[in-house]
Amino acid sequence: MVKYIINRLILAVPVILGSLTLVFLIIHWLPGDPARMLAGDDHAEDRIQYLQEQLGLNRPLWVQYFTYLWDSMRGDFGHSFANQQPVMDRLLSQLPSTAELAVVSTIFAIITGITLGILSAVYRNRLVDYVIRIVSLFGVSMPKFWLGILLILIFSVHLHLLPAIGNGSFKQVILPAFALGVTGAGILARMVRNSILEVIEDPFVTTLRAKGVTERKVLYLHVLRNALLPSLTIIGVIFVGMLEGAVVTETVFARQGIGKMVVDAIGQKDIPVIQASILICAVFNIVVNLLVDISYSFVDPRVRQQSA
Repeated sequence: MVKYIINRLILAVPVILGSLTLVFLIIHWLPGDPARMLAGDDHAEDRIQYLQEQLGLNRPLWVQYFTYLWDSMRGDFGHSFANQQPVMDRLLSQLPSTAELAVVSTIFAIITGITLGILSAVYRNRLVDYVIRIVSLFGVSMPKFWLGILLILIFSVHLHLLPAIGNGSFKQVILPAFALGVTGAGILARMVRNSILEVIEDPFVTTLRAKGVTERKVLYLHVLRNALLPSLTIIGVIFVGMLEGAVVTETVFARQGIGKMVVDAIGQKDIPVIQASILICAVFNIVVNLLVDISYSFVDPRVRQQSA
């Protein structure tokens, strides 16, 4: 297991390096000069040249690239172009809000998705199954921004039940967490349903039934344990997707967080903030997938024997 983890960490290095390189090149290829944006109405060339020198934008591109790589390896993401605050401080200040939204959304997606998936499999080809499959399809297909606006109109504008914007209380998390978690719940429900229907046809299920084991015990004690294994990967992907989807959701609901900070940074072409945020997301993605792979070895003995 230790060897497996080390190999995965080694393979993660080119992934992170590739992410850093792509983000750096894309940002620098986009039109717009951060120095001119910061100069505002004062477009005097001496002012713009001064800002370019202060921000290091007048250096050759390859010098900026290797400086960026070296600073990122040391955990030094520099200062924001917009307000000169340390980028790491800005990330740490916004991380709790985004993490709260991602965790609540993931919990909602897991509970709802697994429950609907089990019901859909148990009542296969009945009315309940058809309704759940249609609802799951809508959950997967609906854009987050459209669903967020719809929820605001219904529960905030017309019914006045929940706040539409802001941070600070659990009520302010409910609507964005629902809008963000619906897609994950739909994906998980379809995955769980298909996995249960596949496992329930295995020979060991027939053997259990022949031994007189009740259908309830067959389903909840034996079938579910095997059927939920593929869902572990999906849950990890869903959680990472919640962090990435926060870019849209936090903007729609005017929540403070890393997602909204990235959107604002793109508008200002705040290069250090954008680069650091993408790097954090890439590293987090790798860590979550590694944890999912490790968890497989604890729930599935076959994987544990292969990695030994």
